[in-house]
Amino acid sequence: MDYQDAGVDVAAGRAFVDRIQQLVGSTHRPEVLGGLGGFGGLFQLPSGYQTPVLVSGTDGVGTKLKIAHALNRHHTVGIDLVAMCVNDVLTCGAEPLFFLDYLATGKLDAEQLAAVVEGIAAGCREAGCALIGGETAEMPGFYDAGEYDLAGFCVGIVEKAEILDGSQVVTGDAVIGLASRGIHSNGYSLVRKIIAEAPRRDRPTPGYDWAECPAGLEGQSLADSLLTPTQLYVKPVLSARQIGLPIHAMAHITGGGLPENVPRCLSDRHSIVLDPDRWPGLPIFDWLAEAGDVAPGAMFNTFNMGIGFVVIVPPEQADAAIAHFQAQAIPAYVIGEVMDGDGTLSGIPGL
Repeated sequence: MDYQDAGVDVAAGRAFVDRIQQLVGSTHRPEVLGGLGGFGGLFQLPSGYQTPVLVSGTDGVGTKLKIAHALNRHHTVGIDLVAMCVNDVLTCGAEPLFFLDYLATGKLDAEQLAAVVEGIAAGCREAGCALIGGETAEMPGFYDAGEYDLAGFCVGIVEKAEILDGSQVVTGDAVIGLASRGIHSNGYSLVRKIIAEAPRRDRPTPGYDWAECPAGLEGQSLADSLLTPTQLYVKPVLSARQIGLPIHAMAHITGGGLPENVPRCLSDRHSIVLDPDRWPGLPIFDWLAEAGDVAPGAMFNTFNMGIGFVVIVPPEQADAAIAHFQAQAIPAYVIGEVMDGDGTLSGIPGL
């Protein structure tokens, strides 16, 4: 017997690495040292920092991958993987520098996984960070045929004196919500349950098909809506800081929605009051709530509800912040205000 008899094709793995060399190289910054294939990725710290602090983050895509597998559409989940990591690192003010991925599958399908890496490379280019390495693991018997899992790892950098840690927030600050593209990469276990089990008025059997375009989705199929990739906020936010817009805190709206993530950027001396009427809802959330009979509180605790990122600024800078982000093609709204408090969030219906 040999390794190939056990289901692992070493030659195919080497060929796959060769195939993605150009994709990886397309993301490189001047600080990258060496190429793909070493035991570690090398990255030289950028110059110009007085007291640089490295910031790390890691995340995955979750059960959204189940939909990519079912539809055999794999490019967008690579963008999701990058966005979930770099948006987190961004919240303390850090610029993402480099990214690594871990990709595990039962049987290496070069076409399928090349599409994933294409998405990862596209996300890295959009975020301005270098893809400097990763790992592709072929594990027969561990994953079902045609399935894979993803994990991402990002390192960023910020000047120590410019770290955002909640201490800069003051009472009266304006809470600016940056629009999401849709569901992003959280809540897909509930999404898949609704798709599979929601009762229908138009037929006796429950559930929906991926190609369906339910009323209210503005002609978009469920497949297209559910695989819309996570918005990358890195360059618009960093450029806002570069032009002198005073940002006091930031939050990435991921699992747990606004109620769980917004308080993470506060100290225990302040609270935030949100007003959901101040931003437009997205059709996909209205459809999910109706199709699954999901209560408002459960919706806000599960999904981003149309706000993918939050920045907190002085009230007199709110209009300038909104104008800046809208010029970057990201709709933005004043969605709340900072109050004296105990690090909590209020104003969400059903909570």
